[in-house]
Amino acid sequence: MARVDVRPGRRARDRRAVPLLAIGLAVGLTVAAVPGWATAAPTAARAASTTTEPAGEPGGDTPTADPTDTGPVPTEAPSTTAPPPETTPPAPTTEPAPTTTAPEQPAPTTAAPTTAAPPPAPSVPPVRPSAPAATPPAPLAGVSVTTDDITLTAAYWNAPSTVTTLRVTITNTGATPARIGLAYTLPAGLSDAGTAGCALVGGGQHRCGEWASAPGARFSTLLRVRVDGDAWKRMPLSGSVRVTATAPGVPGPVADDEGFAVLFPPGPPVPGIRLDADAVSFDISGGSSGLDVRLGNTGKVDAEGRIEVVLPAGVTVPTPPSGCTAIDPSRTRCELGTLAAGRTAQLRLPVSATPEAQRQAPLAGAVRGQLDPRSGRARQVQMSFRITAAAALATPVASPPAPTGSQGVLAADPAAVSGDGEGGSVRRTAILLIVVSTLLVVFALTLATTSLRRRMAAPAGGPSTAPTE
Repeated sequence: MARVDVRPGRRARDRRAVPLLAIGLAVGLTVAAVPGWATAAPTAARAASTTTEPAGEPGGDTPTADPTDTGPVPTEAPSTTAPPPETTPPAPTTEPAPTTTAPEQPAPTTAAPTTAAPPPAPSVPPVRPSAPAATPPAPLAGVSVTTDDITLTAAYWNAPSTVTTLRVTITNTGATPARIGLAYTLPAGLSDAGTAGCALVGGGQHRCGEWASAPGARFSTLLRVRVDGDAWKRMPLSGSVRVTATAPGVPGPVADDEGFAVLFPPGPPVPGIRLDADAVSFDISGGSSGLDVRLGNTGKVDAEGRIEVVLPAGVTVPTPPSGCTAIDPSRTRCELGTLAAGRTAQLRLPVSATPEAQRQAPLAGAVRGQLDPRSGRARQVQMSFRITAAAALATPVASPPAPTGSQGVLAADPAAVSGDGEGGSVRRTAILLIVVSTLLVVFALTLATTSLRRRMAAPAGGPSTAPTE
């Protein structure tokens, strides 16, 4: 008799179902991870396009070498000189735009098929790469100016007037060629001494022509100034310089300004008295500083000492020390008592300044010293001192303004929010892929369940045909 066993065929079908199950699960998990990559890639692309710096325009003319005075409205700037070497900044450099690369997709892995029931599909969160730090774009137009002070020597007291120079240094801080103009204001007692290319427009204000400046160009010019012989009676004296830059394609000019101080030596010279005052400096915090004043009796007899401090607008002595009285917001008088012959009295006064006054620095203040002997005429001398502030150097000049958002935070895409355009198509594609991957997973689970049910329903010995003789 022959016995035919058909169980190997069924087992072969079961073995074929298991690999199909594993392949279906692998395809479903791979497709489920695709929406995360699909949504992350456009975000990275938008981040890269947002932080790209605008390219500067090449070229630029050099400042005019031999300008001429053209009357009330000059069209050419004064002659230029080499800037001070000790303040020459390094050559400007352009930082490369940050690049954004898409994250690498994990390589697919294969595993040998098993006969056990497949585990539940793990949840794969979408991968979202962090946005690169936002880099402020280079300003299309920018300009900065620095000035020296007008410092007079002791020879000033022997001349009816003194002609000196004021050095002004200008830098094109923008990324494109620009036309740079200059204007300056002189205080009472000072006048222009014939600076070529500049003209008086009234009220102590002077206007000069323009330079054609390349990006990063830095140059200096000298302004000729005449100081009257009695200008010391009006101390403290300060002026200001203003520069403007106009670039093609930039709406409106950008500007920067800085003040300068007119510093007189102690005087007029009087025998028997000596006066000295230190400069006042405010740090970046803008807190109170101090003014140190020294009054010396170099005569042969004792005298009553007095000091009077005069400050510019916005600068005050908030709490006068003992023996001092505030006459008005800008004037403080201190009584020093009897000062013996050959002795020097030193006094320190606290000084504060408003933010606006600090931005206008450098400024000038004045101090007057007086000695009244018991017999004879009173001796009096005065001088000016410099007031500087770090806030005047920390104010950037840029156009357009740099972005104020936090680094790494990108503005929302209007198309993605509204569901239109590129953002809407990406969202629809992601939803479609999620639906397809879910259907594949359901199909694989159904196939595995059906195969297991068939195996459990089969007899233990398997089907066989009846024996034949």
